[in-house]
Amino acid sequence: MRRALLVLATGAALAGPAAAAGLSVEVDGVEPGAGRVFVALCIGSLAEEACRIGQSGPAAGPVLGFGFADVPPGTYAVAAFQDLDGDGRLGRTPLGLPTEPYGFSNGAGRRGRPDFSAAAFRLAEPGTSVRVRLTRALPAR
Repeated sequence: MRRALLVLATGAALAGPAAAAGLSVEVDGVEPGAGRVFVALCIGSLAEEACRIGQSGPAAGPVLGFGFADVPPGTYAVAAFQDLDGDGRLGRTPLGLPTEPYGFSNGAGRRGRPDFSAAAFRLAEPGTSVRVRLTRALPAR
């Protein structure tokens, strides 16, 4: 997920059919003023290669909004993290635990490795909204 979200900061987008929809993502639990927040829209998996479109923005407040336009209807999940150290990727311990705030749609992954089916939602029409709450696996240093 680390490299995929870095790549996603470029704003790459999927081409969509005429029936494409819009998606609003609200990210809360942001530590204001600390780095950037990265948000990725994932298809079929939470693996790096499945997270194809994304955005980032400065951590300007405790809640940030992101919008994705012209997304083809389908089943997706959202992954987000706050890059506190400015290196463009989710920091991890040697055991793989995230050291920076992170979250997934539907609150998936808070008690263990995230699963796509737990984070998944169906996008079928414009105006769909998803909320992601950032949390820390480890206490702040």
